[in-house]
Amino acid sequence: MPDRAADEPLVSVVLATNRGGPFLAEALASVAAQTYSHVELLVVDDGSPDPTEIQGLVASAGLGTVLRLEPSGVSAARNAGVQRSRGDLLAFLDDDDRWHPDRLRLAVEALVGRPDAVIGYCAMRTIDPAGEQVVAADQRAARDARDVVRGRTGIMLPNLVMRRSAFDAVGGFDPAYRQGEDLDLVLAAATLGPFVFVDAVLVDYRYHPGNTTRAYRDLAAGIRVILRARRSLARSAGRTELDAAYRDRLRANDRFAAWSAARAARADLSDRRFGAAVGHVVWAARFAPTAPVDWARERVRRLVDRER
Repeated sequence: MPDRAADEPLVSVVLATNRGGPFLAEALASVAAQTYSHVELLVVDDGSPDPTEIQGLVASAGLGTVLRLEPSGVSAARNAGVQRSRGDLLAFLDDDDRWHPDRLRLAVEALVGRPDAVIGYCAMRTIDPAGEQVVAADQRAARDARDVVRGRTGIMLPNLVMRRSAFDAVGGFDPAYRQGEDLDLVLAAATLGPFVFVDAVLVDYRYHPGNTTRAYRDLAAGIRVILRARRSLARSAGRTELDAAYRDRLRANDRFAAWSAARAARADLSDRRFGAAVGHVVWAARFAPTAPVDWARERVRRLVDRER
């Protein structure tokens, strides 16, 4: 990393993991390659079976401190990393993602230029296990908290940098959430101040197609719990302008659930697992019964918007 200016804010990068492997090595290398120099890296080993492998990978990267924990879950692990960190700015990297060398430098410049912003975020593409792009970046600037709530901005944990003061104000990650904990953090931060967008593709989010077919059910159910809880808090705080945005996001989550169930059912049908395919359809009908009608309505709305 290049020499830093004395007044550059320290960025604390927290990477929680419970495994080693080439993806982790690539993630660590992307931190080491940052063009922004005032960085500390805390790797939280969340009860991995081989801590020596993680320690070796961190040593090979040439930076970072390893904090070993008993298995605690990713939210608790990240919170522990933040507690040990010293930076005024916080960034979080998953163990299978990677950053462009200018990722932190541009985020810091954006946040320094917008002292009122609580989060800076950038464009992010999706890659496969081999590192090839499968989905192009589609993030956009958030006009206000309603855009963040509706999920139209594409903010996720790997592509944000957050002020430590904002992280502390919202209480960090909620350990009660095993799925969607990053969404909960972003929704909480949206009530504190504006977000600033860096319009450059600086993060690679790695998608694993080998995920279990039932994972979408847990994710959709977890997101619903978070959205309902945050909607209730917004109402209690008098943030009535966010109510419609939360309603839209809940409907979008139902569409996601139905679409995921349909995709899983098609995969099972192609493998002649008819009982499993029916199970996906039945689950979707119970979880999101109005999703097909809502999907058709949303499709028409988008077509009308394009013609205007």
